[in-house]
Amino acid sequence: MAPIKACIFDLDGVIVDTAKYHYLAWRRLANELGFDFSENDNERLKGVSRMDSLNILLEIGGVELDEVRKQELAKKKNEWYVELIADMDKTEILPGTTQFLTELQKTGIKIALGSASKNAKTILRRIGLIEMFDTIVDGTDISKAKPDPEVFLLGAKALNVDPNECVVFEDAVSGVEAALSAGMRVVGVGSKETLFKANDVVNSLAEMTLNRLEK
Repeated sequence: MAPIKACIFDLDGVIVDTAKYHYLAWRRLANELGFDFSENDNERLKGVSRMDSLNILLEIGGVELDEVRKQELAKKKNEWYVELIADMDKTEILPGTTQFLTELQKTGIKIALGSASKNAKTILRRIGLIEMFDTIVDGTDISKAKPDPEVFLLGAKALNVDPNECVVFEDAVSGVEAALSAGMRVVGVGSKETLFKANDVVNSLAEMTLNRLEK
């Protein structure tokens, strides 16, 4: 098995929990369109691009719209979301994240972000972690959403490492599938029942150590 030279992290649900802000913005949009949007419905949007998320939301509400209107609504949702994340700070970093990133830095393992979010850099700046990443691949760089492996392959390329030398950290099923499709090892962050395809599963990065990573 190839040595581990890089770790690639998803953002939402791994480093910070912005899912709640996405949910509030999507629910506001659904309510404006005349239907409700539950937290259970929101699970379907995990790891999914903005436009694909909008299409799922409209399908749930039984609403059909043209592309121009869809673009308008996606923009409106994002504006609400950006307002909600404007007050984020270090207190929103999920347990164990800073410590594990620091450990990786000390050992010379490269660190990348691989996220569908177009607001990734903004969030990393707000929580004070942007300097810890050697490269950031986000929604502004990719044309294909997870489970397509594009985001992770671009991350490996930017770090100048082979895919089989990377370990991905993901909280979404689509992200786990994307990492495996890229030929990478993957640690699921969350539920073992949901992320059973991952090579290992932890509740949070607080459970990760270099020793566990090597295994």
